[in-house]
Amino acid sequence: MEGWAAELVSGRPDAAWDAFVDRYRRLIFAAIRHYAQDYDDVMDVFARVCEALREDDLRRLRTYVAQPDHRARFSTWLVTVVRHVTVDWFRHRDGRRRLSVVADGLPPVRRRIFEHVFLDQRSHIEAYELIRAREAPALSFKEFLGELRATYNAVTDGRRGRVLAELGGTPPADVEAAAASPDDIADTRALLERALGALSTEDRVAVELYVVEELPAADVARILGLPNAKAVHNRVYRALAAARARLAQVGVGRGDV
Repeated sequence: MEGWAAELVSGRPDAAWDAFVDRYRRLIFAAIRHYAQDYDDVMDVFARVCEALREDDLRRLRTYVAQPDHRARFSTWLVTVVRHVTVDWFRHRDGRRRLSVVADGLPPVRRRIFEHVFLDQRSHIEAYELIRAREAPALSFKEFLGELRATYNAVTDGRRGRVLAELGGTPPADVEAAAASPDDIADTRALLERALGALSTEDRVAVELYVVEELPAADVARILGLPNAKAVHNRVYRALAAARARLAQVGVGRGDV
């Protein structure tokens, strides 16, 4: 048990908080800087993260410590919490009107995609059905996917783009691989999730932090207790190769996901 957790269990929340911040300050800042570059924004988000973690007498931290089994390392859990708090902070600060400015220069269909997917948090399939029902009845699903990818490319550049990407969820597959129906795409996604789910916990966390969260390999090595960045690269590449091999066994190629 880490020092901060031992202090928390022993009924010393203030000492637990001090030890926690001392241990994980750098990781929290690294996770925040994935989305924010402005110094004031970073510090404001850091303050909000601290506030969220201290709420209700460290409720979030107590809940994690009290779990008999942990599906992920604490550092992985913490990165996820920081990510959610950061995205919520930007959403509340900027508001719908300010975020909508991002889409002002987009063509009509892409602007509507932005509103449905990024602002209203609808799924891609739901956005397609709404646009086809209300504005573009002749729009094919393949054409929609092309517009969807173009929308993602237009609004997800830079650090603000990373926040918008979080709001928009998983980006669409390449248009060349997107001629499939919604049911086919759902089947392929299920196979992909199954292939990743077959990885060991350590491998899944390594892929999540290095590929999805885009943390530097050195930071991932420290979080996972690996000797160096090269060890992270080796673990991630082996994990991805294993996932591709499992997909290939069921007929899913690199261009299908």
